[in-house]
Amino acid sequence: MNGSNMSASEMNASEMNSVAVVNQARAMVYRLLSSLFAKEVDHQLLHELTGEQAQAFLAQLASEPAFKQDIDTLISVLNTLKTDKALLELAADYCGLFLVGTKHSASPYASLYLNEAGSETPLFGEQHQQMVQFLKQSQLQVQTSFPEPADHIAVILAYAEHICLNSGDAEQLKFIESYLNTWLGNFAAKVTQCDTGTFYSALARLTQSWVTSDLEGLTQTTH
Repeated sequence: MNGSNMSASEMNASEMNSVAVVNQARAMVYRLLSSLFAKEVDHQLLHELTGEQAQAFLAQLASEPAFKQDIDTLISVLNTLKTDKALLELAADYCGLFLVGTKHSASPYASLYLNEAGSETPLFGEQHQQMVQFLKQSQLQVQTSFPEPADHIAVILAYAEHICLNSGDAEQLKFIESYLNTWLGNFAAKVTQCDTGTFYSALARLTQSWVTSDLEGLTQTTH
């Protein structure tokens, strides 16, 4: 036998390492998306996003045709944020979309998209309670500096990051399908409708495209 041939145990170890690398990359995407929905882009976040490592990661992600247009839009806007005035204008877009709660805004809470049309949707409702349970089971909690219900899209995306690294494919598939895919389409459409700029509508569409693609991959590995 050739000495370069891999044993079964070596092949299994190699496959496991490959899966771990893929899951780490998937987790990074969820972390990126979560960070952009969690708060306005400030100087620190801008510095991270325009750094060499982040730019290389975005470029790699943009090699997928389904993501390229929206990532190009995000990068283009980030490259224009050279002044405090430009950052404030983007922050105003964020506030108008996600913080003010009017008919011209796009609520970032899953509950508002999952409950029946016309029914009153309380803050800290069923979807919030379910997410709190997930967080407790994983010994996680929402940061005190982020005083939002747990069904906020940033929290759900952050939890998706966590399970990419800590749960099996079947559990990931079930969570991402039930807690993201069921309402992201309506959310992305609302953001696109209400966004006076281009950054957050591109972010919402990218999030929807990413989740769709990720679910396709998970479905293949679990069947």
